[in-house]
Amino acid sequence: MNALPPLAAAVTGVSAGAIATLLLPGGLGAAAGLLLCGGGLVGMARLYERRLLVQREQIFAGLGEVKVRLATNAIRLDNLSQRVEQMPMREADAAPARAAINELTAEVGLLGDLIHQVATTLADHDAQLIVAQARQAAPLAKPAPVPVIDPEAARQARLDAIAAEREEAERAAERSAADKRAAVISTALSEGKVEVHLQPIVQLPQRRTRGYEALVRLRVDENTLLLPEDFLSIVEQRGFGPTLDALVLTRALAIARHLGTKQGGLFVSCNFSEATWSSSKALATLSRILDKYREHNGHLVVEMPQRVFRALDPASLGLLGAMSANGVRFALDQVADLRLDPIALFDRGIRFVKAPATLFQAEMAGEGSLDIAAGDLASMMARASIALVADEIADNPTVADMIELGITYAQGLIFSPPRPVKPEVFAEPEAAPPTAASEAAPQRPTAEVLGYPPPPASPAQDEAKPERQSFRSVLRRASA
Repeated sequence: MNALPPLAAAVTGVSAGAIATLLLPGGLGAAAGLLLCGGGLVGMARLYERRLLVQREQIFAGLGEVKVRLATNAIRLDNLSQRVEQMPMREADAAPARAAINELTAEVGLLGDLIHQVATTLADHDAQLIVAQARQAAPLAKPAPVPVIDPEAARQARLDAIAAEREEAERAAERSAADKRAAVISTALSEGKVEVHLQPIVQLPQRRTRGYEALVRLRVDENTLLLPEDFLSIVEQRGFGPTLDALVLTRALAIARHLGTKQGGLFVSCNFSEATWSSSKALATLSRILDKYREHNGHLVVEMPQRVFRALDPASLGLLGAMSANGVRFALDQVADLRLDPIALFDRGIRFVKAPATLFQAEMAGEGSLDIAAGDLASMMARASIALVADEIADNPTVADMIELGITYAQGLIFSPPRPVKPEVFAEPEAAPPTAASEAAPQRPTAEVLGYPPPPASPAQDEAKPERQSFRSVLRRASA
């Protein structure tokens, strides 16, 4: 019995049931306990060995799968690169293809990282297996934790990286396209390729044309004509607004000069960009142009958005007053709030208030915020010498509603779409040809010199004969 405790203490990791077996009376009990302990240790070692072998097989299977995926993606990447290089594409069209190539490249890189991690894990398992085989008789230590790779997290990370690269490629393509478009617009402006189309403004209810709105277009080439929604945003962002406004104003003044030769007091209206309205320097430049051609200002109306008018600084308001003193009339455009002060508007040079027809119809239906009846709005503005203009009219029922409200002027596709201006309108008026002076008669010696009395003067010879002109030349000067 004295030898049993040292024997039990020598076997580390033996369970309490095995030690109790060793303490049984008699040598048979001690021998049986030792055999049971030894068998349990061997079984645990074999179980751990089999577990390691299973893990090794799983790792080898995963490694093979990764290698297959890596080879497949490498083939795809090579084929895609060759196709992209062979296809004639622009830079903007090639950006998505390059994004796809970057996607495959990122996936191949990720698979390479996975292979490295798998190889490291396999080496760790091999080292643990060797240690386990060398210490089969010793108590087995707890196996080291196996690093676990979450495939879902890896896939999500790969998708996020691909999405980020794709967004960056799209942004780069958009920036490149915007730069190219800005360069084209800048070249067109520097070359003066600005066209003006006119849309009539009619008087209700007769629908007689009383004026025109000048709508700007940008001619890029013979087959490309840009509308305002295609280039105004770039013009504002790149600071081309004052240049465009100066070109439009000179063409509007040429149209005003032409309308001055017509009967009926026709006018033409034009718009300035918000950058011009917010810059006193740009407004001063346009004011000098208007002062130079002040004889045509009576047929010109300058439109100004309501939100811009309400945000003008004192310097801009002063320039507005100077333009008004030179005979320029203003129109309040893009009106969204009909709560107006007619007297204050008149003092600022406003002679027209232009709002969408839908806004007048909303007031007519009682959905607006006016304190007076919608039908009294036109008469209230007329008492201050301000006319209402209903814009964006597309059908005859809307025309009838505007007539019922007493609105004076109207504009929209129902009357006419914008049409280009004839080139002869912008031509400089021809100067009247000088009257052909009669050729002076050759000087003969006077009677005073010869000592004879002077001959009587012949009035028929002294008067110059009038020059005969064709009817076409007279008509051209009258219509200039």
